[in-house]
Amino acid sequence: MIQHNKISDSDLRNKIKNAEICFGGNRKLKIYGTLKCSSGKRMKHENRVFFLSEDEAQQNGFRPCGHCMKAEYKNWKDGLI
Repeated sequence: MIQHNKISDSDLRNKIKNAEICFGGNRKLKIYGTLKCSSGKRMKHENRVFFLSEDEAQQNGFRPCGHCMKAEYKNWKDGLI
């Protein structure tokens, strides 16, 4: 898990380009989603974190976003994750 306020913008862009970061999340709400999610783009930088994989996000106690990951969210809500 990488916190947005602890990484420079150029390092962040390079990690996304090299597929080292594939998901973003809200540290306070414990929600993760795709990097293109409109909800994720609106969150404050100090609350934003990044993950390499869904497994990493789930291991850190995050749940899927209901906007950009509808199927995964439904599985989580139904108790399948």
